[in-house]
Amino acid sequence: MKLVIQIPCLDEAETLPATLAALPREVPGFDTVEWLVVDDGSTDGTAGVARDLGVDHVVRFPQNKGLAVAFQAGLDAALKLGADVIVNTDADNQYDARDIELLVGPVLAGRADIVIGDRRVRDHAEFSRVKRVLQRWGSWVVRQASGTDVPDTTSGFRAYNREAALRLNVVSRFSYTLETLIQAGKSDIAVAHVPVRTNPKARESRLFRSTWQYVVRSVETILRVYALYEPLRIFLWLAVLPGLAGLVLIGRFAWYLFQPGPTGHVQSLVIGGVLLLLAFQLVALGILADLLRGNRVLAERTLQRVRRLELEAGVEPDSLAALEAAERDRVGRR
Repeated sequence: MKLVIQIPCLDEAETLPATLAALPREVPGFDTVEWLVVDDGSTDGTAGVARDLGVDHVVRFPQNKGLAVAFQAGLDAALKLGADVIVNTDADNQYDARDIELLVGPVLAGRADIVIGDRRVRDHAEFSRVKRVLQRWGSWVVRQASGTDVPDTTSGFRAYNREAALRLNVVSRFSYTLETLIQAGKSDIAVAHVPVRTNPKARESRLFRSTWQYVVRSVETILRVYALYEPLRIFLWLAVLPGLAGLVLIGRFAWYLFQPGPTGHVQSLVIGGVLLLLAFQLVALGILADLLRGNRVLAERTLQRVRRLELEAGVEPDSLAALEAAERDRVGRR
């Protein structure tokens, strides 16, 4: 059994040493524990620091592509390195590495495909009151969208078994936490959570400039991913308001039509007809989107099979082979 601990990084030369110093080299239940750093276009020499500190594998992008892309690249690399379980953690040493054993426990026991570390946001001393409220509200929204019971949906401290890693597909460039959780909840991937400890904050988040920007980006991600998996429901809800309004206006016209005296109110008939037409168009779009969802499911299954074939063929991770060859040359020249 092999465990790969992956760390997406962006300009983490200062914080990475403390993070790596805390990571285990042995975890009960695993024969091998390896470290993987995904350098997302850092300009401060993060990749070199990682290699000097004994990281087993480094994937480096020449320019920044976003946290979600780095996370997906890490999953791909870890799978091709033969990982049976993958643990994702942050480079700023936010999560207590001693809880990795606790995190992988449900996966090893076969009770879950994905395990998410719960920071117990309600009692987190370093979170402001506003941030705690927003985190709890946002987690509730994601739980409704995903059908899971995870209390801390934005936690990046997670464990994935091989099957879950093969099936996850991140299309966002912003963050992977919400998107992968909704994907898992809408699939037959078993999700669990365990309480984990955190370390004192080393720096401010680089993922967003303000709390409100994070809220806006998160809402966009939730709506987009949910629409991918439940397009018909989304469009039906959008059709409800214009449909009801159109029926009311046409009903108003019909009421006056059968009243004695002048009828008029043709404007109610015109506006009501337009609103009903809009509602029917939204329903038609929902049906079309639902048919496209079937094609997306088939595409995901095809991609999963391609990944399995790559693993069987021994295809090396993107960017990893060249980097490791360059590193061997550098060491040889010494």
